[in-house]
Amino acid sequence: MPPTSRPLRKLGFLTIGLFDGDDPRRGHETTLEIIELGERLGFDSAWVRHRHLQYGISSPVAVLAAASQRTRRIELGTAVIPLGWENPLRLAEDLATVDLLSGGRLNPGVSVGPPMHYDQVKEALYPDTSGAEDFGYERVRRLLDFVRGKPATDFSGVEGFEVFSDRVQPQSPGLGRRLWYGGGSLNSTRWAGEHGMNFLTSSVVKAEGPGATRDFAEIQLSHVRAFRAAHPDGDAARVSQGLVVVPTDSASPQQRAKYEEFAAKRLLRTRSPQGPAGLLFAPDLVGTSAEIAELLHGHAAFREIDEVAFALPFTFEHEDYVQILTDMATKLGPALGWQPGV
Repeated sequence: MPPTSRPLRKLGFLTIGLFDGDDPRRGHETTLEIIELGERLGFDSAWVRHRHLQYGISSPVAVLAAASQRTRRIELGTAVIPLGWENPLRLAEDLATVDLLSGGRLNPGVSVGPPMHYDQVKEALYPDTSGAEDFGYERVRRLLDFVRGKPATDFSGVEGFEVFSDRVQPQSPGLGRRLWYGGGSLNSTRWAGEHGMNFLTSSVVKAEGPGATRDFAEIQLSHVRAFRAAHPDGDAARVSQGLVVVPTDSASPQQRAKYEEFAAKRLLRTRSPQGPAGLLFAPDLVGTSAEIAELLHGHAAFREIDEVAFALPFTFEHEDYVQILTDMATKLGPALGWQPGV
């Protein structure tokens, strides 16, 4: 088994937070219970996805505010907030507020691009400015500036009994260094590095150019290296990898069969670039912790990172997530050289 060049330092997990539309409170409560379990098991971070007009978490910042009051140590992240749905100034206020409530544990991840199904939602989202909205990197830059304390207005001072600041309030020290960009292309990796962000790389990358490699791990490795080459911190710049990983050590035969069926149904899409964007998907890793560890040690990109946020499959049951997280923390993590937090 080839060794990793970077010992695994941080182990995290990612959940979408599904819920039943007829009983949404229960689904949100279950997500909070999963985050609490993650802390008890020693995970370093818990991340939530962002879904609009679906039966998944639509307000991750609000969910993480609740999680911050039910945990004390585990870092809380978003992977990722699509900024096309957000006002950067208002989001900066919310992020700083939750970061302060958490004691400096928030790790906001963001991405760019127009909202999904924009033609169908633009009149509800931006009825007066839908044709003028900028969904590119400028939206991220505005968020970075506000979080990092640059002026949002040229007005400050006292007006009557009220005191006004020219910066977004509250300001949370250190939050500007804990902003992540979720990207799958070389342009996005370089932009994130040049602007001093951290980098989230997931199970989706872009196969760019007719002569480019179609090997997922090699493409992801090129992104990691391009990001660090552009970042002021160089090789010390933070990268987190988020593959779908399902250890089966303590799974029942029925669970193993379900997990293997899930991965098999998704395998075909990993064999060639998908859609007009040429997206490549990584295969889901299902097996014992020893088997998964061997696969990861042979993964070109994994060998150059020391943080992961393994993604939980979207459609499993609560007891499945408990088993998977328990095996990750007690079997897979140690097999990768990780030690639980306390």
